[in-house]
Amino acid sequence: MAYPSRFWSDLSTHDFSDAMASGLAARTVAVLPVAAVEQHGPHLPLHVDATLLQGVIGAALPLLPHELPVLLLPPQDIGLSTEHLAYPGTLTLAPATLLALWTELGECVARAGVKKLLLLNGHGGNVAPMDIAARELRQRCGLLTYSSSWFSLPLPDAVQGLFSAEEHRFGIHGGEIETSMMLHLAPQAVRMERALQWRSSSQGRAERFGLLGNGRSAKMGWAMQDYHASGAVGNAAAATADKGRAVVEAAGQALAQMLQELCALPWPAQG
Repeated sequence: MAYPSRFWSDLSTHDFSDAMASGLAARTVAVLPVAAVEQHGPHLPLHVDATLLQGVIGAALPLLPHELPVLLLPPQDIGLSTEHLAYPGTLTLAPATLLALWTELGECVARAGVKKLLLLNGHGGNVAPMDIAARELRQRCGLLTYSSSWFSLPLPDAVQGLFSAEEHRFGIHGGEIETSMMLHLAPQAVRMERALQWRSSSQGRAERFGLLGNGRSAKMGWAMQDYHASGAVGNAAAATADKGRAVVEAAGQALAQMLQELCALPWPAQG
């Protein structure tokens, strides 16, 4: 038995009743996409994080076997973006609101008989609340809950090598990688005439301070303007659609592998 659609909201309540009765629901992985609507510098639209996440999901879905029980929940495009509030247009929820939203959706998933949930993220500011929500859902509902971000998925060396080590480390917002992906996924929304190379203040800290600047030993509570007044960092001017396509396709392949591994993972856990 397989679902008639990969998308949760396409199904009927009868479909879910059948899935619960047959045991399909208990084998299912539900995926909750979470993103952001926030500024990404002068050259990119507010929907970057949502667009990139959906692009990676779109690259993964055709790679999944038809019978693999994976269901995509409606995307939650507004996340925790308080670090961008100095820039007009940014939308955000408070941390408590976000945690309540994600955990209540997870509780609904559990009531449908589904035992596994992946919180799939497209925005760095969501990582901390996502980790908390995953643990809450494990305790409240007994769900096997994983959290992952598309930008944490492994990329082949050939794709990694399209961008400098400096860009990977410091071009974290509106830089060459995100701009390249947008040129592939939504080129009409990119204003390359405004794309520049913006040096992050993190580079200066890395050059001066062995601990505060190493990217591992301490984490700064930051706002985007602390990195660059433009609201972006990295070499957006070097972006190309071909580079973006390579990242999207490679991340999609990694996501497809992760979903297959989640389906195969026994739950409750076995020794």
